Amino acid sequence: MPDPESAATLDHPEAIKGAPLSGEVFRRTMGRFVTGVTVVTTRFGDELHGMTANSVTSVSLDPLLVLVCVDKKADTHDMLMKAGVFAVNILGRHQGEVSVRFARRSEEWSHDMEGMPHHFAVTGAPIIDGCLAYLDCRTVIEHHGGDHTIFIGEVVGAGETSDADPLVFYRGRYGGFTDSPADSTAGDRRAAE
Repeated sequence: MPDPESAATLDHPEAIKGAPLSGEVFRRTMGRFVTGVTVVTTRFGDELHGMTANSVTSVSLDPLLVLVCVDKKADTHDMLMKAGVFAVNILGRHQGEVSVRFARRSEEWSHDMEGMPHHFAVTGAPIIDGCLAYLDCRTVIEHHGGDHTIFIGEVVGAGETSDADPLVFYRGRYGGFTDSPADSTAGDRRAAE
């Protein structure tokens, strides 16, 4: 049986026992975790903003809570801090360009909503037209975690708006979801329960 420590060292020579782990190794390792893709939007007064995010997860069913992690240097970060509301727009495979638009990082680029079709639900945070689903949230807690802020929002509105395939992200690339043979047996198990 291979030694797990030596296998890790082969994959990442810089992962030497006792040595500090680099941010690059951590990023590459986390890139092996497949995620969905969202655009988190917010509204502060007349300003509308959005940013691509895959650090999103459900937290609780009672109360309904979701979290999103936002880099403190992101241009949307300060607006989220002031606004107190946000929407998580879950993107479909057909929305790769939407994700790219809101993922850009440059001083010349703004993450405003100009030219992006959208509507509003409960909080006034923009809901992107054509997204698969959305969660409309009021921020209830902000935690500081290193170079990110973890925004926890109470979900006050939600909707499923499309049955299209989801957009997924893996190792720095966009892709889609394909049914596997295991999916047919999962349906059989659910029917038996």
